[in-house]
Amino acid sequence: MKQESVRVGIVSGNCIRFYINGEYRFGNNRLKSFKEFSIEYKDGKIHFNGELYNELLFEPVNEEATFCLKDVIIGISFHWERKDDQWFSGKLQVLPAEGKVVAINILPVEEYLKSVISSEMSATASLEFLKAHAVISRSWLMAQIEKNKQLHIQPSYNTVIQNQDEYIRWYDREDHQLFDVCADDHCQRYQGLSRIVSPLANQSVEETYGEILTYNNKICDTRFSKCCGGITEEFQYVWEPVMHPYLSSLPDIPEDQQIKQPDLTIEDEAGKWIRSSPDTCCNTTDKKVLSQVLNDFDRETTDFYRWQVTYTQQELSDLIAKRSGFDFGEIIDLIPVERGKSGRLVKLKISGTKRTRTIGKELEIRRILSESHLYSSAFVIDKKDIRKGIPQSFTFTGAGWGHGVGLCQIGAAVMGEKGYTYKEILFHYFRNAEIIKKY
Repeated sequence: MKQESVRVGIVSGNCIRFYINGEYRFGNNRLKSFKEFSIEYKDGKIHFNGELYNELLFEPVNEEATFCLKDVIIGISFHWERKDDQWFSGKLQVLPAEGKVVAINILPVEEYLKSVISSEMSATASLEFLKAHAVISRSWLMAQIEKNKQLHIQPSYNTVIQNQDEYIRWYDREDHQLFDVCADDHCQRYQGLSRIVSPLANQSVEETYGEILTYNNKICDTRFSKCCGGITEEFQYVWEPVMHPYLSSLPDIPEDQQIKQPDLTIEDEAGKWIRSSPDTCCNTTDKKVLSQVLNDFDRETTDFYRWQVTYTQQELSDLIAKRSGFDFGEIIDLIPVERGKSGRLVKLKISGTKRTRTIGKELEIRRILSESHLYSSAFVIDKKDIRKGIPQSFTFTGAGWGHGVGLCQIGAAVMGEKGYTYKEILFHYFRNAEIIKKY
């Protein structure tokens, strides 16, 4: 079986600007210039070089040809969001959608993975850690391609459950109709040729060529996050209510050192865990290890295993109104309703002087309680300076960075440094899964 091609959504806007280096063909035409081109949305079509098109496909004439997309947004909605010019190999497709033009990079899966590994990790990472990540990045991608095929058959896929008292939403596949995956943290970081700077990244992909994780003969939906906070989360608490046995919750400690896992769905137990700093793989300050996982912009985040955020009453009430679209008035309380196995909040009741509503799941909670995203939804709340029943400040004490499901990148990097093989790392985080060669 040959490897597939992947369609990656890179950037969209009213106008997209790009360069080419080499020669490309589109239709019966050819481009061979290093000058800047622009593509615009016009009357439901694509405007390029004085002509209107329903779609455009630029194909490289040879393997050396590359293109550069200007002002690609990376870290969308995160505190380090910025624009970057990025170079890509493969094909460039442009489609019109919802008043904008969308740029899509089409390339072989293995070439895509070399950039993902380099974009997610730094050049200093251990080979075994990179190989583990190559397998899960490949598995996740192929699982999403399969899922997209199913969504075309079952278009009723829903990610929102709401009524007068609750708004529960998860963020996954609903907004990627034109391509397989996006290029940002919502899916997997993919920053094209700009990030392929490590021979080890290429080696990790080549040495695991075609390898994926499966469970019961199905491709595993292999999720990962920066730091689980000491215990990994289960899939159903973050996305659709489907349990995947290979994504069980477990302490971020190798199997030969396992501890009894506390029940973090119980509020008191979650509070004790989050306020403590247990000795787990991802509880590290080793600069060498952290540099393997945290690229330059990630290092702007200094505390992630345990962290704190404090809001005044005015700041929090204004923030919740802005991010949720509802005026809760003054915030009286934030009440945990349901927690997952890692202590992450799945449902949180916001009680205000004007309204009360329960929100979820974890990313919606993180989104509403921050100008960007809280590091995770595994947090406890301390209310201070209470006047006439109204707290004047709220302090969030939290654990971890990201959703916590599947592989913990910092924990896996620590395992790699300690000499664990990539298969040992994979079988630690994805219990009872198998490694097979897909092609």
